[in-house]
Amino acid sequence: MKLSSFSFPAAILSGLCVFGLWLAPVQAETSRPAPAKNFLFISVDDMNWDSTGIFGCPIPDITPNIDRLASQGMRFEHSHVSIAICQPTRATWMTGRYPHRSGALGFNKIDPGVPTLLETLADAGFQTGILGKVEHVVPSRGEAWNFVRQASELGNGRDPKRYYEESLAFLQEVKAEGKRFFLMANTADPHRPFAGSLQERQKKKRGGKGNKNKKAAEAGEAEDLKPLDSLPAIPRAFSPAEVPVPGFLPDIPDVRQELSEYFASVHRADLSVGEILRALDESGLADETLVIFLSDHGMPLPFAKTNCYYNSTRTPWIVRWPGVVEANAFDQKHFISGIDITPTALEALGLPPMEGVDGHSILPVLLGQSAKGRDFVWTHINSTAGKNNFPMRAIDTAKLGYIYNAWANGGKTVFKNESQSGLTMRAMQKAAASDPGIASRVDLFLHRMPEELYDYESDPAALHNLIDDPAHAEDVKRFREQMRSLMKATDDPELTSFEENILHLH
Repeated sequence: MKLSSFSFPAAILSGLCVFGLWLAPVQAETSRPAPAKNFLFISVDDMNWDSTGIFGCPIPDITPNIDRLASQGMRFEHSHVSIAICQPTRATWMTGRYPHRSGALGFNKIDPGVPTLLETLADAGFQTGILGKVEHVVPSRGEAWNFVRQASELGNGRDPKRYYEESLAFLQEVKAEGKRFFLMANTADPHRPFAGSLQERQKKKRGGKGNKNKKAAEAGEAEDLKPLDSLPAIPRAFSPAEVPVPGFLPDIPDVRQELSEYFASVHRADLSVGEILRALDESGLADETLVIFLSDHGMPLPFAKTNCYYNSTRTPWIVRWPGVVEANAFDQKHFISGIDITPTALEALGLPPMEGVDGHSILPVLLGQSAKGRDFVWTHINSTAGKNNFPMRAIDTAKLGYIYNAWANGGKTVFKNESQSGLTMRAMQKAAASDPGIASRVDLFLHRMPEELYDYESDPAALHNLIDDPAHAEDVKRFREQMRSLMKATDDPELTSFEENILHLH
């Protein structure tokens, strides 16, 4: 959720509660629809929000299946994940809690006493199934899954045909048993290694020795270091000339090359989504199934994944609920967040809310109602897959975004994450030798400063830091006060750092 600029101090302080940050968004009382019988949750890996056609990608037919799903339900202008790293973002989905309130700060297990959506649905009699990303979804609660297919059984999480076959097998099984179901289908595309890339071919060659690559281990994610059992087909390739270059990256040859491989993976991910939905249609269960689709965070390139920028956490979120959610709806007003998935699913399925959640159900928004208090999101980074601590917090509104980089210390600490492991960062560093503009971007990415402020309305690529702009002095002051309130309300371990490094100096 977000808070628009800026009625904030009264709104945020009046909204504080024991477990959350605000009272439940207020909406008019209306009758609720009959509960959905089933829940299909589809996620793609590392797909930027605007890599889909429905959200503005200019490549013709890049994501026809995702676009079709959007035409059958509601999509959101202001939808964000809570943390732009694969395992901890899924922990927020499953718990409805911010990372420091579940224990899953990075690649950690959810604390034993924290309930999850998976177990709640299993206890309610749902048949539960998961396709791919098994080790990243409530890894300590694996016994609650009835049906499990690892990525290795799905063409390394990249084979549309296998997603169709396994989805259909699960759905036929639950239909025969007459049970309600929860199926979480997760593709590995468009996560690295991108389709047709040198990185992909090298991983195939490494065989079982991938984890001995120390440099890759330091920069990459643990799952990326596993050898590929096979190289899935590339249904559609793109030339570097035909792909869009996002505004947060320089338009140079190797960046275009890597983006051409990324978009080949985007298209293949869309085919997998289409095959999952085809299986649902063929099962005859589509009309009684709630479908939620989104990406776990932005693309694995600098200034997106594992950061708190606009293109880090914004996600292409779509909800289809036949007979309840209006077709081809587009909500451009309300902010929704990853912590809202569990409360939304439980309410839509007609089940009691789970204890201790920070999020709130978006059911009123799905019904076309206006919900107050949904005008900001609070996003996080803590530790990476490489076990490096880079704590960040951000508050985004419809216009402005404020970031606190707790790790930035005048250049002594150098940022390191998976997005630096391919062609793009190396190309940027090489170009920096002769291009001052690119050199400045590289320096910013690697070192940061304690605070950043961007006008995302006019500068969604976050190119112009306004933190020292006198015209925004009052905005900065308000954001600092709001950040402190959010941290204090949730016992954020970064509160002391924020007070000492920011508030005491201003």
